[in-house]
Amino acid sequence: GLPDPAGVDVVPVGTAVQLREAVLKAAADADAVVMAAAVADFRPASYATGKIKKKDDQEPEPIVLVRNPDILAEISADRARSGQVIVGFAAETDDVLANGRKKLARKGCDLLVVNEVGEHRTFGAEENEAVVLAADGGETPVPHGPKEALAETVWDLVVARLR
Repeated sequence: GLPDPAGVDVVPVGTAVQLREAVLKAAADADAVVMAAAVADFRPASYATGKIKKKDDQEPEPIVLVRNPDILAEISADRARSGQVIVGFAAETDDVLANGRKKLARKGCDLLVVNEVGEHRTFGAEENEAVVLAADGGETPVPHGPKEALAETVWDLVVARLR
């Protein structure tokens, strides 16, 4: 794997439940929380301890899913500190801004970075474009360009809210 970045506390997690615990602990002392991880909405209700073997003439048992914790909504609703700025991300495939605004309202965060995803877009690409929606109604478009430019815009918006 990659080496840990200098000056960064890395907390390895393997599940959304472990991530929730790590985020709640770290958020307690944070002025800003940026939730950039793409956590699955659902997880298997149970796990097999070994390989699930194929049985002649039988279909496999269905996989039952349960909801993962909504970490962004939880930390937004129960902020660890007064004035804490919370940023979420939304990868959308259609009605990008409308769905982003709905998610911003549902999650209760201060800023939501919304971008369109699809084939050859966003994931694995060197460049990106997005719109940063704010709970106060603000909308900051970030034109197609290096992901570093998007990161700078997000941090500028966070810093402005911390003042």
